[in-house]
Amino acid sequence: MRAATFLQALALAMFLFFAGTARATDVPPSRTADVLLEGTLDGRDHQRYRTVPFDVPAGTERITVQFEYDGREHKTTVDLGLLGPGAFATPQGFRGWSGGNKSLFTVSSTDATPSYLSGTIEPGRWSLLLGIPNIRAGSTSHYRARVWFGRAGEPVWQSGVSAPPLRPGEGWFRGDLHLHDAHSDGSCRSQSGAKVPCPVFLTAQAAVARGLDFIAITDHNTTSHANAIRELQPYFDQLLLMPGREITTFSGHANLFGSVAPLDFRVAGSRDWNAVLRDAQGMQAFVSINHPIRPSDERCMGCGWTPWPAADLRLLQAVEVVNGMDADTPYSGIPFWHAQLDAGHRLTAIGGSDNHDAAQSLSGLGGGAVGQPTTVVHASELSTSAILDGLRSGNVFVDVQGSRDRAMSMRATSGTRTAAMGGAIALARGETARFEVRTEQVTGARVVVWMDGKEAALLTNPIVASASQAFAFDWTGDGGDHWLRADVRGSDGKLWLVGNPVYMRGTAVRPGAESIEDK
Repeated sequence: MRAATFLQALALAMFLFFAGTARATDVPPSRTADVLLEGTLDGRDHQRYRTVPFDVPAGTERITVQFEYDGREHKTTVDLGLLGPGAFATPQGFRGWSGGNKSLFTVSSTDATPSYLSGTIEPGRWSLLLGIPNIRAGSTSHYRARVWFGRAGEPVWQSGVSAPPLRPGEGWFRGDLHLHDAHSDGSCRSQSGAKVPCPVFLTAQAAVARGLDFIAITDHNTTSHANAIRELQPYFDQLLLMPGREITTFSGHANLFGSVAPLDFRVAGSRDWNAVLRDAQGMQAFVSINHPIRPSDERCMGCGWTPWPAADLRLLQAVEVVNGMDADTPYSGIPFWHAQLDAGHRLTAIGGSDNHDAAQSLSGLGGGAVGQPTTVVHASELSTSAILDGLRSGNVFVDVQGSRDRAMSMRATSGTRTAAMGGAIALARGETARFEVRTEQVTGARVVVWMDGKEAALLTNPIVASASQAFAFDWTGDGGDHWLRADVRGSDGKLWLVGNPVYMRGTAVRPGAESIEDK
């Protein structure tokens, strides 16, 4: 398999992680199965149960099963379940029954496909439980089951099989990266008007109404919402539901995306933020600092970013520069982010609504409506792994007001070298790069260019005069390292779009004709 194809297969698999159903013929393996189970059924198995044993090794944290059988044209029906090493009527014995509605499922200590139960994965003898409600006399049916074992530190999408992305093909995808629901402190009004924990379903509905492509559920210090997401994903087949959590401590909050593995969030005593972030790094997760400029006292204990000792920002990937409706307020995260960029940390700017009530918009510092702001990511496809790769690349902008169509991009070119937002381009002293900023659907707005944290008057006329417009300017390298980015400020004077930087790397001599777009 070619390297690109293999990486694509891994990227596709996160959709499966949350999918409730899949046809076996549509699901090629992303890696060779750890166990292959095969057998034959015949008329003597009519209305009987069969167990198909397999051994689970120590250290296994997830079991994924893909099951298929033939003979359907003769009305053969095989139902499917899973038994653990305990007695049938115990939590470690009976692990679920999907009958004939799923050919693919996964179970782990943290989550499981609907029909199955999460719980500790004990090593030992496990079994598939086959129920055969119908197989005709004289008929035979061959079955095959592939079993994958996920291990500690392995991304979920590498511990099973791959499935098609929610939407194939590269493009710009719009999402909300900070949302709460009933699994933490999200609340809304019940049918009778009482204030109750708010179900994830309403958050997903609000995201669809907003026209979003993806959302991340980020409840405080928990991933119990993973099972709810699994159940909802097949229904919301145009909205990617990503796993996340808000690491919530007494000295700051950070969102972790892409893993449902347990994480010790307790920053206390000898355990500091760096220990937490190193553990998150081992999970191959994406982590962003949340609302860094917030009170951190009895008004909002731990909400501001105040780690002590200081956190190693090399262990982080992003900063939430817009939280809810805080743009253009003293609580904006942009100055904090600029300071980190000036210190040499290449952190992606993102935004999130911090919504706690999907049924209505919240005001002030309590969060915005779902999708306000929206983080817009350039990705190879609509899948969790592809969105995370897009965030890591930094080819991202924040739509502060959560429109459906406002857009911007930036690219620098020097000779045959080019870099988009989040990328880097090498420039020797005296060498010139051409920058182009493109805007969409922001007529009447003004493009603001930032260089190393200060506004730079590099555009002769920064006013946007048409629905689609390009702005270009030249910048000549001085041999040093710099960063340059653009914002769009609306005709109402408010910040509309926040762009990520292109980084200039100073060199002693003119570089060769290479392309530098690494992050």
